[in-house]
Amino acid sequence: GLGLEKCLEVFQEIKDTFQIPVVTDIHESYQAELLKDVVDIIQIPAFLCRQTDLLKAAAETNRVINIKKAQFLSANDMKNVLSKMKEFGNEKVLLCERGTAFGYNNLVVDYTGVIEMQSFGVPVVMDATHSVQKPGGLGGKTGGNRDYAPKLGYAAAAVGVKGFFFEVHQNPEIAMSDGPNQIYLDKFEPVLAKLKKFIELS
Repeated sequence: GLGLEKCLEVFQEIKDTFQIPVVTDIHESYQAELLKDVVDIIQIPAFLCRQTDLLKAAAETNRVINIKKAQFLSANDMKNVLSKMKEFGNEKVLLCERGTAFGYNNLVVDYTGVIEMQSFGVPVVMDATHSVQKPGGLGGKTGGNRDYAPKLGYAAAAVGVKGFFFEVHQNPEIAMSDGPNQIYLDKFEPVLAKLKKFIELS
């Protein structure tokens, strides 16, 4: 990407211009301290959700922490991740569903797992676009099916999820990553409108 220093400027510009909270991943422990005064939510990537040093560094920022469930973990395993965060003194945690891997270039979303994570007493977020990835599905890179993403979001809303993560791009065909599962920007407003109806029904 742009590099961490330049990204800090971009995040601040987004906040100042649009007056909205900003979320970003961290991948190494030292990044938490650098980001804590700029971003509102620090996100732990799925493959790193069991890295104790990363969780500790994120917790100590006292920011809201969105932790993505690893593709290789059950929903119940996220209790251990949540327990670590509480030990580190930060209970401002979101748990994020993003599909489970069974091989064969596919991810599966188990909504009973979403319900189980809700029982842990913290908000659950549905990452609808990463959940439709097909890891390695295009040979040397990840594939996906953006047409499924809204429906996974609606299903999550139907079981009581109130937080959602969607990757949106004005032209996914030229996106540097995750293009096949990103939703076209000009088609996203109707998705949000329908999603809002499902949220209101649940």
